[in-house]
Amino acid sequence: MTIKFRLCAAALGLMGLAGTAQASSLLDYVGQCVPFARAASGIQIYGDAWTWWDQAEGRYQRGYTPRPGAVIAFAKQARLPLGHVAVVSRVVDNRVLMLTHANWSRQNGERGHAEQDVTVYDVSRDNDWSEVRVWYRDNDGLGSTIYRVNGFIYPGRQTKAVPELTGKNPDYVGALIDAYR
Repeated sequence: MTIKFRLCAAALGLMGLAGTAQASSLLDYVGQCVPFARAASGIQIYGDAWTWWDQAEGRYQRGYTPRPGAVIAFAKQARLPLGHVAVVSRVVDNRVLMLTHANWSRQNGERGHAEQDVTVYDVSRDNDWSEVRVWYRDNDGLGSTIYRVNGFIYPGRQTKAVPELTGKNPDYVGALIDAYR
């Protein structure tokens, strides 16, 4: 099976996720962050992740406060030439949140897998979520890179939350320890 076919099959599988109980789990997804974030949030924006912030203007409410179900839009930068989008799964405190996303850390030597309740730490000087550090499975801790964030895109009221967006028992204490050590 070619990689291109696998990505298309995974994206198509996620499209039906919200409408059918027989669909595979959101967390079984392997592919790019954009189709994952679209399926997990219900926000219908297409194109590279770095374009989502501008595309959302006038279509979706945008802001700088994390809320569960919102998409965090990472800016285009050297380490993220296509940007990145992920969905906020939990807000832990005013500087720590958890997100669920795809195509960040390697799992079994392979990129693209979904990860649930990943720690994100706001390292911005003004506590405005404009710069963050993200948990990186490859080194079992927050990565050392600081990523620029455009802000949060909030789904409309009609959007249904995906049940697997957050775990039943997320490790809040672990998230806080990760962020503040």
